[in-house]
Amino acid sequence: MAAHPQDPGAPDAPYLAFWLEKHLCTLTTLRPDGTPHVVPVGVTYDPEARLARVIASKTSRKVSHVLSAGPDGARVAVCQVDGRRWATLEGVARVRNEPERIAEAERRYAVRYGRDPRPNPDRVVIEIELRRAMGKG
Repeated sequence: MAAHPQDPGAPDAPYLAFWLEKHLCTLTTLRPDGTPHVVPVGVTYDPEARLARVIASKTSRKVSHVLSAGPDGARVAVCQVDGRRWATLEGVARVRNEPERIAEAERRYAVRYGRDPRPNPDRVVIEIELRRAMGKG
């Protein structure tokens, strides 16, 4: 993985391999006043669908920030770092509450992180339609 932009729908093999490793990530959303809100999250990357997914509680600040952007979605970024390696995915986030979308996000989380997410009856999924990808390996 070089320090170059990637096609989020067809990343090179090292970039994709890095996203398959177990890493804590960050999600950056914007508060109503325009300042960044950065929180640790688990992220899954689905290049075929050009989506990144973050499971969350519907009462979380990150969810409220995405919802406050309206139906056109919120501009967000997710990032992971491991020493000098890093990778960022950027796109437009929307909150989804359909059971099948939540189940798919939970399934992908369990595969990447090696454990099922804790039970949460208030769970939703933040789906990020990817527009940009970059990193350095």
